[in-house]
Amino acid sequence: MKLKSLVSVFVLVGALLGMTFAAPTQAAEASGLCSQYHTVQRGENLFRIGLMYGLTVTTLQSMNGLANPNVLWAGQSLCVRVQQTPRTYVVQPGDWLAKIARQFGVNPTVLAQVNNLWNPNYIYAGQVLVIPDFTIQ
Repeated sequence: MKLKSLVSVFVLVGALLGMTFAAPTQAAEASGLCSQYHTVQRGENLFRIGLMYGLTVTTLQSMNGLANPNVLWAGQSLCVRVQQTPRTYVVQPGDWLAKIARQFGVNPTVLAQVNNLWNPNYIYAGQVLVIPDFTIQ
């Protein structure tokens, strides 16, 4: 009888832990902000997963609402990339592409490509440019 009660306690605790740690991931998926997921494999931890995607344990933990970064299970789906709304910039009189690129820390060539500028020397006041999320290497 005592063994049956102990097993019941473990099942109950397991169910509670599953609900506690599964709910935030499900909430992240439901929000629609996640653009890439990683399915946890046996033996993986947040540090190892973070290395694969260039993220810290703290970042992964907050992106997925994990209360305890040490509790993961095989098959769990983690958000590893969040959709970002693109930054934009309205070209001002006297602006030129390299100046704008330098202001936002992006490569001028990449800035031209992202905005489909056939001539990077031709931008005009009032034009809206999308600023990519890349830093100059």
